[in-house]
Amino acid sequence: MTAKIIAYQGEPGANSDIACRDAYPAWETLPCASFEDVFAAIQEGRAELGMIPIDNSLAGRVADIHHLLPKSGLHIVGEYFMPIHFHLMAIPGASIEGIKTVHSHVHALGQCRRIIASIGARPVIAGDTAGSAREVAEWGDPTRACLAPPLAASVYGLDVLAENVEDEDHNATRFVILSREYVEAPAPAPGTDEMVVTTFVFRVRNLPAALYKALGGFATNGINMTKLEAYMVDGEFTATMFLADVEGHPSSPGLARALEELEFFTDELTVLGVYPAAPYRIEGEHQPK
Repeated sequence: MTAKIIAYQGEPGANSDIACRDAYPAWETLPCASFEDVFAAIQEGRAELGMIPIDNSLAGRVADIHHLLPKSGLHIVGEYFMPIHFHLMAIPGASIEGIKTVHSHVHALGQCRRIIASIGARPVIAGDTAGSAREVAEWGDPTRACLAPPLAASVYGLDVLAENVEDEDHNATRFVILSREYVEAPAPAPGTDEMVVTTFVFRVRNLPAALYKALGGFATNGINMTKLEAYMVDGEFTATMFLADVEGHPSSPGLARALEELEFFTDELTVLGVYPAAPYRIEGEHQPK
């Protein structure tokens, strides 16, 4: 039986690769150079699903996703939260005392300042965390190290000089799982701890207090909105789009009324997905790795 395929952006050993393996351990992973390539792999049927980071607890929203996702024609069918860890690694035989430069993505360098300062090394920006591990392996220079996810060490044959070197221990990334098919999670059974998340994008009319009025229905109907992000469309200041996450199923009376009220003040409203909430939301803890 042929294994199913899930696509991600990045090189083998990246955090997105780890998230795919954690969430779908029996599936094959497909590395892609860009988010657009991930979307294309799903659209063209080369991958059944895609794993895309959308938010990080320290760095905020992931650039470009808010622009690309609504236009992709794909649907969110799940979410996954993953704690982010970085290891300091170098070629076999290198010592931490001999490291002169540390290479990684700009966010990883910014989140691991203490280890870089403690060894007196110079940070060097790379395009990707896993890519920096590949480069360090290719260079074969014992004075160069990188900050990369744990999986990258085994993928590229590097030695780990220090584990979990991130400055903060509450660094986590939220991923959304994308599919060609629209699969709506069923409404939770009454009296259970089940939770459903509804994600949608909307554009308010260019009227005074339109956003205030549009959001009022969520407050009056007791709907918890956990995310609201604004972004411009095609560089137009008057065409602002919003991406929102709310807790609840569209068939529930409260959310149904809130969405109905929202439509009165919008020119565009598109539901991107109705999917089960990850355990992280319900339990307040990271999912097991």
